[in-house]
Amino acid sequence: MGSGRLRDVPDRMAVMTSDAPQGQPRILSGMQPTSDSLHIGNYLGALVNWVKLQDEFDAYYFVADLHALTVPTDPEVLRRRTRVTAAQFIAGGVDPERSAVFCQSHVTEHAELGWVMNCLTGFGEASRMTQFKDKTAKGQNANVGLFTYPMLMAADILMYDAAYVPVGEDQRQHLEITRDLAERFNTRFGEALVVPEPYIVKESAKVMDLQEPTAKMSKTTSSPKGLIDLMEDPAKIAKNIRSAVTDTDTEVRYDVENKPGVSNLLVIHSVLSGTPVQQVADSFAGKGYGDLKKEVADVVVTAIEPFQKRMTELLDDEAELDRILASGAERAREVAQATMARVRDRVGLLPAAAPTAVPTAGR
Repeated sequence: MGSGRLRDVPDRMAVMTSDAPQGQPRILSGMQPTSDSLHIGNYLGALVNWVKLQDEFDAYYFVADLHALTVPTDPEVLRRRTRVTAAQFIAGGVDPERSAVFCQSHVTEHAELGWVMNCLTGFGEASRMTQFKDKTAKGQNANVGLFTYPMLMAADILMYDAAYVPVGEDQRQHLEITRDLAERFNTRFGEALVVPEPYIVKESAKVMDLQEPTAKMSKTTSSPKGLIDLMEDPAKIAKNIRSAVTDTDTEVRYDVENKPGVSNLLVIHSVLSGTPVQQVADSFAGKGYGDLKKEVADVVVTAIEPFQKRMTELLDDEAELDRILASGAERAREVAQATMARVRDRVGLLPAAAPTAVPTAGR
């Protein structure tokens, strides 16, 4: 485990960090390959921040394909979406020369450490995880993988001695059980795992559903008209924005409580154009919602044009994309193997001995 030091991060949390070989603290995050396209909420709320974090962290970004198996999945669809998700990381600005971009399943130590975490977790403790309760309450036919999802997530994080984990507020509980398991392991077996801190990027844009502007934009709950998919045809994107729900008033102003639909459009414009939200609102003085929607559509389409171009290049050369993933997995595996060596030693698993040569009969 690397040496630690106190560091004051941008959201003003002073935390203990573990040093990577480059002298930077490590940070880790991942996304499931659950769709053929990220939506603009994923991009502005997560991916944009991943790109920024490369400047001060030794970053590890992975496609969580093992987690995707917790729901019924067609094998060909999973393979396609895994490549698409990885390509979207890169097209969005993650640099595979600076950050490790890899598939979770390509580093088998994830599953091995996940089993160790399972064996440290009480049944009642796992039963209280809100994601499992929420999904089963909504009728999802839960499997054991969904039940143990947080323990595999803990393994993902602890594998890389991650000092921070970028998480949304909805993932705080999963990070808390990760911290609990790391501390439990260290108490029982001796110091071996870094206890990570949450990295909540407070300035992250929260993009709402275009049709239900009081609800967060989501692949699972938003209607097709409520989404802005990054890989959608530009004409369809513009149409969805033009049909976005606003209100019966006519004034363009930022007022989340009373004008959620208008405020959502202003936020999207602000983040993509780099203009303060109040300045965007002021620019529409004397204008109507139609003017706002048209300009937001233009801003969005212009912003995602280079993303779509880069995505096309990456997906047209699967061999190169697979090479990038293999390179990222090799880099990740170096850290993972060292972590698992410590873990196996602490829990008492015998090291695998090299096989001895069997003498040939008659010689």
